Amino acid sequence: MELGIGMFGDVRIDQKTGYIQSPQQRLTEIIEEVKLMDEVGLDFFGIGEHHRKDYAVSSPEIVLAALSTVTKNIKLGSAVSVISSTDPVKLYQDFSTVDNLSNGRAEITAGRGSFIESYPLFGYDLSEYEPLFDEKLRLLLQLNQEEVINWRGEYRMPIINQTIYPKPVQQQLPIWVAVGGTKSSVVRAATLGLPIMIAIIGGNPADFKPLFEIYKMVYQENGHDIDKMQIGVHMHSFFGENNEEVAEKYFPIYAAQMTRIGASRGWPKYTQPQFDYGRSTNGHLVVGDANLAVDKILQYKEMFGLTRFSAHMDVGAPDHSEIMKSIEIFGKEIVPKIKNTSK
Repeated sequence: MELGIGMFGDVRIDQKTGYIQSPQQRLTEIIEEVKLMDEVGLDFFGIGEHHRKDYAVSSPEIVLAALSTVTKNIKLGSAVSVISSTDPVKLYQDFSTVDNLSNGRAEITAGRGSFIESYPLFGYDLSEYEPLFDEKLRLLLQLNQEEVINWRGEYRMPIINQTIYPKPVQQQLPIWVAVGGTKSSVVRAATLGLPIMIAIIGGNPADFKPLFEIYKMVYQENGHDIDKMQIGVHMHSFFGENNEEVAEKYFPIYAAQMTRIGASRGWPKYTQPQFDYGRSTNGHLVVGDANLAVDKILQYKEMFGLTRFSAHMDVGAPDHSEIMKSIEIFGKEIVPKIKNTSK
């Protein structure tokens, strides 16, 4: 099983003063954090795309290009690229460029995104949410699989006898599909034979098991090689030396961010009981010491048949020094135990 970290590039917001950390500072921190991920042997890093003042990253591919020059082994991808509101041709070219810069370490995770700001920003109608995603994903796959492109669709001009450059170092770019819990998205990914990353950011993870079963069934029904099937989860995670101390320190940071995001969606204020349940055996949070993390990740590996676990580690923008400590614990204490157990 591959183990890595996903981030959205949350900027730090002081609840008392309203001070918002600059994107420049947060991006500088991210570079240092991913350098450490590479040094401690994590398998992959993913960075999200957002178009809001509380996130520092609107163009994952630019950040990944910078990271390609300061890392050696770690895979570099998006988490996610909002495929519905972007041009798949430009997205493919950008990630192919990252692949060349990184000597074949780039990958794309295509998704709808956590927010909707990109739709009006780039001139798309939110009412076309589903057909935009479907058409653009299929175009991205064609770009990745064919040398000469001939394509017609509803949402952009036709492509006639065009070859897209540069070509990646890899024969094809790995393309994952991110899913929040929609059955139709799971079926589409499985039908196309694409790796899937399911975000479990609330409730009891066991409730998501039917989605994984549907994916596996449809994947095989469509004739795809079961040995090549890749299944991942993306879960809010944070690690420390002491189980209760890290939970106590992280709760106000996490709760503030969940409350802030939830306010725009009509959610009530995030509470301590929610956090405590999330950290329980049946909860979705992997927040605590190395032993708690190992137990939970192995539990999910067995439950879902995982090939990849992504720890979303910067929710609420904890202090940079604390993130660095969490990364070090993940790479030096958690990952070896999980990989040794899995042998």
